[in-house]
Amino acid sequence: MKAAMYHGPEDIRIEDVPEPQAGPGQVKVQVEWCGICGTDLHEYLDGPIFCPPPGSPHALTGEEMPVALGHEFAGVVADLGDGVTGFSLGDRVVVEPYLTCGTCARCREGRYNICDVLGFIGLSGGGGGFSEYVVADARRTFPIGDLGTDVGALVEPLAVAYHAVRLGGVGPGMTATVFGSGPIGLVTTAALRAAGATEIVVVEPADVRKKKASTAGATTVLDPTDTDIVAAVKELTGGRGTDVSFECAGFDTALAQAVQCTKGGGTVVNVAIWGHAATVAMNDLVFNEVSVIGSLAYCNDHEATIGLLADGSVEPEQFITGRIALDDIVGAGFHELIENKAENVKILVHP
Repeated sequence: MKAAMYHGPEDIRIEDVPEPQAGPGQVKVQVEWCGICGTDLHEYLDGPIFCPPPGSPHALTGEEMPVALGHEFAGVVADLGDGVTGFSLGDRVVVEPYLTCGTCARCREGRYNICDVLGFIGLSGGGGGFSEYVVADARRTFPIGDLGTDVGALVEPLAVAYHAVRLGGVGPGMTATVFGSGPIGLVTTAALRAAGATEIVVVEPADVRKKKASTAGATTVLDPTDTDIVAAVKELTGGRGTDVSFECAGFDTALAQAVQCTKGGGTVVNVAIWGHAATVAMNDLVFNEVSVIGSLAYCNDHEATIGLLADGSVEPEQFITGRIALDDIVGAGFHELIENKAENVKILVHP
């Protein structure tokens, strides 16, 4: 079968690789759509970051580069391993693409998203969604019913946002500020709207992304290049600040403003993956008793996220800005996202 294999920075090759077979407790998925994630872009430009480099195989897969990429994927059930029930051939499904040990303290506590040796299908070996078939554990495979598999490919990034909003304790009537309106900022905005937040302030300088933020559910969009963000948020909230802020940009300035925009006793949820050590004014936290928590991916969030799409709480088409074939993944996929970053949200690849 064909797969997009990662060999190193700016080196992705479409190659013929062996087709995987479902083992006991596994589901074989024929991939129909897989989204290109910001993590994939980081690997392409600056990696290896998450992909295991030559000579350092991943603890769970035993694989090292080259590895197949792609972890935001959905498709149909092509085969079932021994002992698997609850699925039929042809079922539309999405996969929670984790590889976890199941034995570390975090896994035993049910927080498997921070497993000591966490890996991902599509980054750590074990196949990837930029290939014709993927094998995954049945316990991490979820039916999506009548949803299209293109929409199914959005479940993974939406689950990231759903998890962050859940950690932030957001409920009906609450207020929030979102810093950054890239793909994760946009899905976080949509998840906040679905959670019932009544005031959602998005901070974003790019004109195209500002418009997308409004479509995703922002009630107010502020440009940090011409607005005093902290003063504006305080004015919008009667001097109180928002209940929760979400840092989705990975910039020191945005983090500082997120803390300052949050009400006393409120929470800042960091969703961004940072490329450098962050600088934090600790007294801003201390004097206002603001909590800062990290949110990594998802944990028991896929079924609820599928529900948001199924009942129309989140409109998915707004996030899909391109559909391409696997052979075009480098030029029409990675380069398009890098060169036209503001115009794109999610480009889906059809293997």
